Amino acid sequence: MLSSACTPARSRTCSRILGLSLGTAALFAAGANMALLFPNWDVTYLLRGLIGKHAMLGTGLWGGGLMVLTALLSSGLALLGSLICFVTSGVALKDGPFCMFDTSSFNQTQAWKYGYPFKDLHSRNYLYDRLLWNSVCLEPSTAVVWHVSLFSALLCISLLQLLLVVVHVTNSLLGLFCSLCEK
Repeated sequence: MLSSACTPARSRTCSRILGLSLGTAALFAAGANMALLFPNWDVTYLLRGLIGKHAMLGTGLWGGGLMVLTALLSSGLALLGSLICFVTSGVALKDGPFCMFDTSSFNQTQAWKYGYPFKDLHSRNYLYDRLLWNSVCLEPSTAVVWHVSLFSALLCISLLQLLLVVVHVTNSLLGLFCSLCEK
């Protein structure tokens, strides 16, 4: 029964599709992380060191990109890379963007600084309160939209990569067992 459902041709076709899907997803993850380094497509934020720690970690580049491309050689690295990218993207969405904000609402003195204004905001969740998106972050002007869009994309891409790697490993194991079942 097992040998009739599994054939080497099906396993090879599935492997090709999975390989192309993982490679494409890795390129998209690397591209999304590169875009996070240039808010509003402006290089001055990177040059001035005004990029958030989650974007600077570059998990979309090395985790979701390089390590997943290496998945074509090693599934364990792909699983690890996509998992790291997934976790970092989730934490980045929870913490919010790195931007300039007015601290006077927090400590009664007029001062602007760069940081994570939504990280310690326990009373409201910035992801669900779009009024905060343009009122808290002063610079870059679209910091929240940029942050939420690209880290959400990285979160989805890395989840897709996790699923593809699991299917890839399962397919590889089935291919191994099916080759043992052949007459």
